[in-house]
Amino acid sequence: MAARTKSGKERPSYRCTECGWQTAKWLGRCPECQAWGTVEEYGAPAVRTTTPGRVTTSAVPIGQVDGRQATARSTGVPELDRVLGGGLVPGAVVLVAGEPGVGKSTLLLDVAAKSASDEHRTLYVTGEESASQVRLRADRIHAIDDHLYLAAETDLAAVLGHLDAVKPSLLILDSVQTVASPEIDGAPGGMAQVREVAGALIRASKERGMSTLLVGHVTKDGAIAGPRLLEHLVDVVLHFEGDRHARLRLVRGVKNRYGTTDEVGCFELHDEGITGLADPSGLFLTRRAEPVPGTCLTVTLEGRRPLVAEVQALTVDSQIPSPRRTTSGLETSRVSMMLAVLEQRGRISALGKRDIYSATVGGVKLSEPAADLAVALALASAASDTPLPKNLVAIGEVGLAGEVRRVTGVQRRLSEAHRLGFTHALVPADPGRVPDGMKVLEVADMGDALRVLPRSRRREAPRDEEQRR
Repeated sequence: MAARTKSGKERPSYRCTECGWQTAKWLGRCPECQAWGTVEEYGAPAVRTTTPGRVTTSAVPIGQVDGRQATARSTGVPELDRVLGGGLVPGAVVLVAGEPGVGKSTLLLDVAAKSASDEHRTLYVTGEESASQVRLRADRIHAIDDHLYLAAETDLAAVLGHLDAVKPSLLILDSVQTVASPEIDGAPGGMAQVREVAGALIRASKERGMSTLLVGHVTKDGAIAGPRLLEHLVDVVLHFEGDRHARLRLVRGVKNRYGTTDEVGCFELHDEGITGLADPSGLFLTRRAEPVPGTCLTVTLEGRRPLVAEVQALTVDSQIPSPRRTTSGLETSRVSMMLAVLEQRGRISALGKRDIYSATVGGVKLSEPAADLAVALALASAASDTPLPKNLVAIGEVGLAGEVRRVTGVQRRLSEAHRLGFTHALVPADPGRVPDGMKVLEVADMGDALRVLPRSRRREAPRDEEQRR
């Protein structure tokens, strides 16, 4: 029996070099991280027990904890401070993720220069570019400061050595997937490497009271690459969004231990860098002397910020049996629903056999149901070749029965529209307090909403009338 027990203890085990998953037999593919050829043999782990040890700091009543140590310091970029909840807290670790070319490095280099001062040094570590490449970008966006230090490193030990030499108040690492530790098996960007690098930098940030900004890669689906544990370890997760062909960029908070996740920062990317937009509604509007058929304005909420956006629609005779349905900035499923509601509830049958194109202005994406009414009116206006009244905004969700439902934040939306000079609004019933000087028309269904189109030029063809013909 003793011999059997001894041989059982000495039986070899196998471990994945990427994620650390363990098994009693060899496998060609790790079931945990789905990597091929990473399961290798190693000795059976010894049984360990944890005994109580000496505490580093004594537990005190929560009322006696000094909260001034967690006071946020401004980054010098107001739009980023808005999303962070006032600025960067000492010891906080922020993960910034986004698609390639969206402007992450440009924004963080601008933050590095504006945050640097005599009392607060900034260390910018790049693992994807050389130091000369970063210097060229800094010259272009005017991000040169004597207290901004730059290093090009891909070794974790070297990065920690730079922290001892510079003693920065802010560390920016671009990116966390390019840095590796020689003590961990696996290539840079692997699960084990990302977990080790992030853990070491988080420990250094907490011990030194140093704020840290980590740049993270994303997958083809838009999710943050690497283990899901990375998002749990950091204090703040920010997503950098935007169409690379448009000027607008949005920084959206997904997780924030120091503030709310309802705020959204708006930026404009141009040749000289990236600048914050305190009033970005102008990017989404087209000012015209006279209204044009197929256009309607709405007010969307990005977080808690109201933005006035323009929806455009165009209908033309189709040359193919299956008419085209093309959207840009709008959800295709929502547009298809509005077409069905207009045809069935609004009795507009001219849409079924025509090519329909719908889009937003300025690269903004409208995904909330509050834009349904504006999309429906833009489609109806394009089908009848009749412009909507000037200075009109439409707010409301449209159901399949044709009813117009209430949405959140109607008062904030109306206040933003009134501030920009709009005088008329279509809203669901019971909108609440209305700004002075603004005329609000409450609509219950699509029939009420379509009455804003002049009947003299409306090209409606009821279905029963077509059948009689």
